[in-house]
Amino acid sequence: MSETKALLPAIATFAASAMLLRSIANDFIPNEFRNFFFSGLHSISRCLSSHITIVIEEFQGMSLNEVFDAVEAYLGTIETASLQRIKVSKVTKEKKLAVAVDRGEEIVDVFEDRVQVMWKYVCTKVESSRACNPGDLNASLRSETRSYELTFHKKHKETVLNSYLPYILERSKAIKGERKVVKLCTNSQYDCYGTQEVTLNHPMTFDILAMDTELKKALLDDLNNFKNGKEFYRRIGKAWKRGYLLYGPPGTGKSSLIAAIANHLNYDIYELELTDAGSNSDIKRRLLAMPDKSILVIEDIDCTIKLQNRESEDESWNTNRNQVTLSGLLNLIDGLWSCCTDERIIIFTTNHKDKLDPALVRPGRMDMHIHMSYCTISAFKQLAFNYHGVRNDQLFEQIEGLILEVEVTPAEVAGELMRSRDAQISLQRLIDFLLEKKTQQDHKAKTNETGMKEEHNMEAEQTS
Repeated sequence: MSETKALLPAIATFAASAMLLRSIANDFIPNEFRNFFFSGLHSISRCLSSHITIVIEEFQGMSLNEVFDAVEAYLGTIETASLQRIKVSKVTKEKKLAVAVDRGEEIVDVFEDRVQVMWKYVCTKVESSRACNPGDLNASLRSETRSYELTFHKKHKETVLNSYLPYILERSKAIKGERKVVKLCTNSQYDCYGTQEVTLNHPMTFDILAMDTELKKALLDDLNNFKNGKEFYRRIGKAWKRGYLLYGPPGTGKSSLIAAIANHLNYDIYELELTDAGSNSDIKRRLLAMPDKSILVIEDIDCTIKLQNRESEDESWNTNRNQVTLSGLLNLIDGLWSCCTDERIIIFTTNHKDKLDPALVRPGRMDMHIHMSYCTISAFKQLAFNYHGVRNDQLFEQIEGLILEVEVTPAEVAGELMRSRDAQISLQRLIDFLLEKKTQQDHKAKTNETGMKEEHNMEAEQTS
């Protein structure tokens, strides 16, 4: 503890001496010699100082600094009486309060009972004209840049770099895991405040998801293999990512499935609007800003933007830098840039799989194609249990027969089951709804058949 007590007074004495020398120099040394004097003084002080300082900034180039994030979480768990100000926050559904050091505060930590270090949280004001540089995440319209300064004795340098900081990285994972909640995030090129996020309060889980039983099991097995596949992906030499294509008519549960995947893996969802993306470079910046263990979602990819087939991309298209091209998107999700992160899920949704370029959905990009079909018998039974706690009923046989004949979405079935809290009333209303829908479908099919016959007869008359 003697070294701990000596650390702060030594730094304070050195700072006071430096200020005194600066005052004397300003009074007695001419301006032309002042810079030379201070430069030499700085060099001497560096040689004489027994301490070293490491600066950990919030961003490293275009990417978030993982060490900064870990330090912020770790320091919030250290109990010390020396802190004058701390920050406390909590978002909806988060399990614990998040405590962090406030700006300008200093905190002393001891590692392995022998290494004393001092942390300082530093915030530097920046001019607003510098703040909104789209190429630098560190200057994204914040009024300040943030960093942590770590000061310690030079003899502990190897221990700090090789043991202490790695320990903080590992410890922070457990800290953040204790209070982790799933978030829905989005970022826009027009939003200078960077990524916007809200807590995802969606309660959907695989236990209550209305989905074909066998398909659900296959997807769950695939997700679990992915989550536990760090060594496997490294051994086979592939980026640790997985792609899922969800396709089918509207109302078949694509959004609910995405929420169930996020809750199962405890991954945040990052929604990417291609219509809002200005260029391939803009998408690249957004993908690089995404952390590990996240889900990238591009909904309605067939209609959100006109992605031309790579073979038909003409010269004028390629020379326009303000466009998102198919080849550019493919390179980002499956090229070298995709190897910059781990544990990333990529999900595309579409109502029309046949409209997608084959290159977009080939294996290796979209590894699993999941058909979100009209309501099946197993999906109906799950919905009946979810809404009314009913596993079996005398009305089930009639409902199941109608479901095999009628194209009805799980959303439509759920809507009918919600209309009453009484199970018998809801099931009977569902039967009436399915019968009416069957009548409409039969009438439409008959009309189409009549139209086709008339068209065939007209063609026959013209031929004769």
